[in-house]
Amino acid sequence: MPRCSSRALLLALCSLTVFDPAEGLQTTVRPNKGSTVSVSAVLPSDQCAVCTVSGVNDTQTSCHTSLSLAPDEEVKLLFNCSTAIEQAFTVTVTQPIVCTTDKCSPTVGETQPSVLPELPRTFIWDLKAPEKTVVGLDVLGEGLVETSQTGPCSDGFQYSVSTTKSTGQVQTQAYCPGGSVTHLDLPNEATVSLKVQPKAQVIPVLFQASAGPLKGRTMVVTVDADTTVILSRDPTGAECQVCLVGGAVPNCSPTSGTLPKAQTTTLEFSCPKPQDVYSVTMEKKIGCTQSSCTPATGEADPNLFKEFKRSLTWDISVPERTVLALDFPGVGLKEIFGVDKCQDSHQYSLSTTNGEGKVKTKKYCKSGPASRLELLGQTTVAAEVPKDGDVGPTAFTANASPRKGKIMFVTPDPDTNIMIDRDAVEPDCSVCVDKAQKKICNPRHVTLRDALNTSVDFTCAQPQDYYKVEINREIDCTETSCAGDIVQPESSLFPDFNRTFTWDLKVPPTRVFQLDFPEAGMRQIPNGESCPDEHTYSVITYLRTGPAVIGTFCRGGSVTTVQALYKGRMLLQVAGNRKLEPLDIKVSVGPETTMVATVKVNLPRGVSDTDFTSASYPNHFPDNQQMAWDFVVPGMHNYTVLFRDHVAPECLKKEVQVEYHKEDKKVTKATLTDPQPAHQQGNFNMLLSNCETNRTLQGLSLRFTVSVMRSGHPVLCTVDLKAQDGVSVQIEKVGSDPHCEMTLNSDLKKKINVATGTKAKLSFLDCPNEDVRLTASKVIGCQNLNSCSVVDTQLTVPKLVSCLPMPLHSFTWHLNIPEDGTVGLELPVGRLRQSMPGQECNDSLSLRVAKGDGSALGDFCDGGIIQKVEIRSNASVTATAQDFITSSGPFLNVSFTKEISESIIYRVSPTESSVGLLATPNWPKGMNPFSTVSWIVTVPSQYQAALQFVNVSQPKCDKGHTQIKVQTLGAEEEILSRREDEEPQCELVVPYSFDLSMSNCLPQEGDFGAVTKVVLQRNKNLLAIIIGIVCALLLLLLIVLAVACVLIKKKKKARSDASIYMGKGNIFLPGDAHFSKTRTDNESHVYASIEDTMIYGHMLDGQEGSDGVQDGYKGIQMDSYQTFTGPREGPLPVMEEPESNPRTAFLDPSESFMPARPRTPIDRQDSLGFQDRRMVDNELFTFKSTGDMNTIRLSAADIEPEPPIYMITEEL
Repeated sequence: MPRCSSRALLLALCSLTVFDPAEGLQTTVRPNKGSTVSVSAVLPSDQCAVCTVSGVNDTQTSCHTSLSLAPDEEVKLLFNCSTAIEQAFTVTVTQPIVCTTDKCSPTVGETQPSVLPELPRTFIWDLKAPEKTVVGLDVLGEGLVETSQTGPCSDGFQYSVSTTKSTGQVQTQAYCPGGSVTHLDLPNEATVSLKVQPKAQVIPVLFQASAGPLKGRTMVVTVDADTTVILSRDPTGAECQVCLVGGAVPNCSPTSGTLPKAQTTTLEFSCPKPQDVYSVTMEKKIGCTQSSCTPATGEADPNLFKEFKRSLTWDISVPERTVLALDFPGVGLKEIFGVDKCQDSHQYSLSTTNGEGKVKTKKYCKSGPASRLELLGQTTVAAEVPKDGDVGPTAFTANASPRKGKIMFVTPDPDTNIMIDRDAVEPDCSVCVDKAQKKICNPRHVTLRDALNTSVDFTCAQPQDYYKVEINREIDCTETSCAGDIVQPESSLFPDFNRTFTWDLKVPPTRVFQLDFPEAGMRQIPNGESCPDEHTYSVITYLRTGPAVIGTFCRGGSVTTVQALYKGRMLLQVAGNRKLEPLDIKVSVGPETTMVATVKVNLPRGVSDTDFTSASYPNHFPDNQQMAWDFVVPGMHNYTVLFRDHVAPECLKKEVQVEYHKEDKKVTKATLTDPQPAHQQGNFNMLLSNCETNRTLQGLSLRFTVSVMRSGHPVLCTVDLKAQDGVSVQIEKVGSDPHCEMTLNSDLKKKINVATGTKAKLSFLDCPNEDVRLTASKVIGCQNLNSCSVVDTQLTVPKLVSCLPMPLHSFTWHLNIPEDGTVGLELPVGRLRQSMPGQECNDSLSLRVAKGDGSALGDFCDGGIIQKVEIRSNASVTATAQDFITSSGPFLNVSFTKEISESIIYRVSPTESSVGLLATPNWPKGMNPFSTVSWIVTVPSQYQAALQFVNVSQPKCDKGHTQIKVQTLGAEEEILSRREDEEPQCELVVPYSFDLSMSNCLPQEGDFGAVTKVVLQRNKNLLAIIIGIVCALLLLLLIVLAVACVLIKKKKKARSDASIYMGKGNIFLPGDAHFSKTRTDNESHVYASIEDTMIYGHMLDGQEGSDGVQDGYKGIQMDSYQTFTGPREGPLPVMEEPESNPRTAFLDPSESFMPARPRTPIDRQDSLGFQDRRMVDNELFTFKSTGDMNTIRLSAADIEPEPPIYMITEEL
């Protein structure tokens, strides 16, 4: 074999390379003796090929996709490829190294660096050695470092060592240059390879090879009494045996061995590096009570088998209801999941066993945030420590404490079942209840049925994280009614738990149960989703084919009613720690039907899209069943039905059909793929009918949307106030409907004000009456009181234009007076009453009176004792009525008068039949600072007023004092005067008309206000009653005596005519007598006596004496006198009288009066016991003058004393 003499070992191959760009790469190669070179194309043969060139002038070529070159033979190669050849071809150079028990041939690993350096190359050395022989490779140059990467190292080189296990498994370890590994001990059939990138410079020799017998290792270890040490060999690793030396016969095992405790043991390994094939498990035990653990630390020997991969295990026993706390000082732990690995290969594993025997394991790495772990149940702590890993003498500390549970006392409602179910597997927790004086525990499920106070004991501190609660009630219905409604009172049952409230509903067959939701309605969401407020409702019906979910709903939507067939369930799911927000749902019995369900919907106003689904969506709708939706569409709105998602089944009988029903219109039928109704108006019903389906395929399901939009027809109205003096109109949005649009002269407004004397064009689009408020006002005023014409002006509501679509809510009159004026208010008929808490005015009419500065006097209506209200400032009156069309006034009479002394004066006229309450302005709020108010109360004659201050609130005054005064009219002395710092007086009796006044201070805190009750009572004077009775008896006696005298005297008296003068009327000419003289010429009007029969004759009517005196008094006629009260109809008559007769002279006037009689309830000047002094000197009692009346006493009766004033003092 020819050699290059100067490079015998360094250059085993001489080659000549010629590169022709037009023909590819052409080169000459001679492989070294004992090595094999293989060239392979990566791409197919039609793209790339390697060819051998031979013959004269290289005229013969043989091309292949792969080519093996014979050792020590020169060959010329040509590489042709459509791409770069360094990406299209690979080169493999293989050389065996055969070893005996003491040497190898060849002794070095040569690379042949000149072989095809333009291409990527792989140099492979296959090692062969006898059994129990180790091949040692000494790396030349820089050392190697282990790596896990599969690609080339940074310098373009990558080493790998592959060994074959006894099981036939190949284990490969990669290396990169630049490490500390300079020697490798390899077994038989090991393979060493080097991958080189194109054009990389390779040294000729990589390593030197040597061989020697396989040597074992001896170790001496000491194991303490509390530790169990087990050696385990990896069955896939190299052959190696461990023997325990020390006994009569060594104890050897090729797989594992357990070291004796509490002694020193010698170990002999048959392999030089047992740490590569053996791992060590060290087990310790820790026992805990409910208060401590022994030992209290996880101890470890840092140096025991440090070179080996170790697994340190601590088995910790824990009693029931005990918490085990493990502290990892200094390191902390970080939990890892799945296939994650710790970077330093130092890994902890914690396994816990719950009460059901299930084991849960978690993995952790060092250097994490968890420095303390609290565990439940039996626990195993394992620390996986890599070779040469450091372990401290204390891995952790262990503490034990009683496990905190949670006890709850629960009283279920009658006919209510409570089910507590485990929702999570971990951690270990049980629920216990007392039944029949025995505690029953179950980790999974407990049911409470009795309406008794029951203790529920959880063995874990946070049971709400692991348990859920169902609260169930049954509602049975008859043909006409149900046993109750779905009521959700504010429940204190398990507030921290995830709760499901269920109501099982049952009605007679062929009937439906009907659920009427509150006014806010419900909104349907896809089944399985949750509501934002964590209150999710579901309605389920139970069919013969199984349960069907009618729908899942959230509060606040357009669904008002759900009807479902025969038997069903209503569910409410409430998340833990969420306060239950009550929602009452009315349950009733619906009509007979074959429908699975009927959903009634009130679609909202404005633009909206509302989603609906068929029962059990997205699962299949029951076969041969029907479901209906009843839609109420707002007026002036269009609707469109759009099918969003549907699945059409394979029908075996009948067809799937959708029907639309409208009032007085033909039924419209469609399929799932037909166009659905669009841009239509009016209410409609939608009916979905299923067929009999092929159940091996997917069944019917439907999700659709009903879109609503306004039809765009505004209400137009022109308001012209030019002809209505002082009237203005206000319109304001008060509802929450965002679709209501109001315009004033085409400008969009939220509040419209049509000013006095103007004209405005208004429009209203989709504005319900309840969302818009119409008010109006009128200004009444004058500048000068002398020229003011506001006297008994009636407050009436003027007629507004009829085109306004909303009713009038209130009307306000603004009453503006001059500076020296007063506003007077009174009812046209009746008297006012102030509205107070507990005695409010009814809704038909209310009048709010306020001062000009806005401070309110209160709300008033009729039926009280207030005759008039006078206000010394501008004022306003606001009338609020249910219907201004039927009640437009007049509501009050208003007058502008001269200024009064008080801020407000109420003129009050109580009656005997009513109890009046007088309240300070704006009661129950306080009076304004420094304001005054007065009530002038008129008390009729023979009556007295009882005052009672039923409610008085006094402030703490900053300046001034509050004052309550009572003073009779015309009197200077005050009957009552109290300040806020004086003892209050609760009751008071006043005999005459009086003035009740109150004034406020500047309060520092609190308010001043009062409510006063006024009751009218008759006077009750005991002395006057006694005198009246005595006088009545005397009068009766005198009458009897007078009658007796008359009967006696009428027999003795001669019959004669008597003149009678009447104060009014014609001249009487009794008998045949004639007055021939005037009154100034005779004394015919003077009587010496008057016949008793002329005085008491009216008492003798119907009686006949011996002379038959009757009918015009047939005896002598005499004048009788009646009190003359002044001129009557024309001048006094002139009477001609006959000659005077001494026998017919008039009696003295004082003798003509009747005896004294009890006092009657008339004024003193009208009493018979008194006469006017102007008439005393005239015998005929005619007036001497026109002066003031001056009475004198004529009656013998005693004057009735003045009524006393009663005062009752007590604390308010």
